[in-house]
Amino acid sequence: MVREPRLSAIGKGLKRRGRLMAQAVSPPRRGLDAVPAPRKAADDRGGYTAPPAPRLVESPVFVLSSVRSGSTLLRVLLNSHSRIRAPHEMHLRTLRVQLSRPFTPKAMQALELDREELEHVLWDRVLHLELVRSGKDVIVDKTPANVHVLPRLNRCWPKARRIVLLRHPGAVVASLTARRSDPDHTAIRAEVLGYAERLEEARHDPAAHVITYEDLTAEPERVTRGICAYLGVPWEPGMLDYGSKDHGDFRPQLGDWSETLKSGRIRAARSAAPGTDLPPRLRDLARAWGYRD
Repeated sequence: MVREPRLSAIGKGLKRRGRLMAQAVSPPRRGLDAVPAPRKAADDRGGYTAPPAPRLVESPVFVLSSVRSGSTLLRVLLNSHSRIRAPHEMHLRTLRVQLSRPFTPKAMQALELDREELEHVLWDRVLHLELVRSGKDVIVDKTPANVHVLPRLNRCWPKARRIVLLRHPGAVVASLTARRSDPDHTAIRAEVLGYAERLEEARHDPAAHVITYEDLTAEPERVTRGICAYLGVPWEPGMLDYGSKDHGDFRPQLGDWSETLKSGRIRAARSAAPGTDLPPRLRDLARAWGYRD
């Protein structure tokens, strides 16, 4: 067998130098395990819209509210019911699916799925898993930001039930201002107005159940009885003794974590500070909800 002569040390050095120069002027090829750049949602769908898949949870319950409106109090009252599971804020809208290869949308289309419907299946599975673990049969999600994705939630669960929880916008502004160490007053009012506009739309839905935080704290039995009737479950006195139940950790990003909430007692809602400066539109919405200056 004839072998080619080995390269001299100088030849090897020149070859290595040439390889390094080539790499310097041209980008390296990605390996098969490289993470691709995220693609636009439209590309993920590939022009295909999937039909709704069957849901494991057909009729979940969504509490629609602004931040700082008493939604955590409402959720622990509901979670104290023997048939209602109301966990911490689940932030379903932030659970995303990425179709990471050019052929993936076509593979999913063959299964009658697209990116949006895959996310819906994931969200539905999360709710179902939580229900199974709890041993209950009604599940409630009280994430305030859900008001900003309500059309999407309606597409996912056409039979979803909605509890609209209102609070005086001036009180929400005051609560947010007190909670933040360096409050931007203009930004806070704009944030509250954004929530209020979505709630104004939601409260006109004839299928929704509308309550106020002020009524919930002043007459908790009456208000929770009304909610139970809406959900089709019997009212239980133990709902009002939420402090005797385990509701998980109270910490930021999962709901209210104040000492007031942790006390286990229902306390009267704080009213808006007299003379609170609100934008005209926010003041108009407060009046439309039945609040007076």
